Amino acid sequence: MDLTSWLSLVVICVMGALSPGPSLAVILRIAVAQSAWHGALAAITHGLGIGFWAFLTLQGLAVLMQQYQQAFSVLTLLGGLYLAWLGIKAWRYAGSSQHDVVKVTAGSYFEAARDGLLIALMNPKAALFFLALFSQVIPHEMTSSIKLQLWSTVVFIDSAWYVIVSLLLAGGPVLAWLKRHTVWVDRGMGSLLILLGAKVVTGIF
Repeated sequence: MDLTSWLSLVVICVMGALSPGPSLAVILRIAVAQSAWHGALAAITHGLGIGFWAFLTLQGLAVLMQQYQQAFSVLTLLGGLYLAWLGIKAWRYAGSSQHDVVKVTAGSYFEAARDGLLIALMNPKAALFFLALFSQVIPHEMTSSIKLQLWSTVVFIDSAWYVIVSLLLAGGPVLAWLKRHTVWVDRGMGSLLILLGAKVVTGIF
């Protein structure tokens, strides 16, 4: 996998993790109500939950690439359009995706881990997102090592961000700054998605 494609994946995943949403609310609530370590554990299991959707997506794309080349080409185009549509929505509704901190009951490390995992597994939209994203960045020949690289990148970025949130940002000035600038976080994410979609649809890059 070439460096440019991998960096594109990294940037999109980082911006996606930064964008406030239900996952951030749940993990923050666990960190504040219990402890930073409860929140960090929930962050790790959340990353594994996201990794589950990424794994299913990669397996499906591998089959398409090997057996149905034309179908994969159509999927790539549709994926580009979907990413661009997500980007337009991010711009249009920037700042309106903030969620109040949801109430969770994480009395033990097991419950914290469970809640982190479930908030990811109960979000099948992640599969659609990865389907669109991976179809734009994976090379024509997708080996097992490339699939591992893609999967580990997604899991690491998601887990690392929420661990940082739990250990350093819960109630701190950085999180307050992020909330004040949610509009620009959303617009930055939207711009990257539009550019990535345009790369496929128009071939401008």
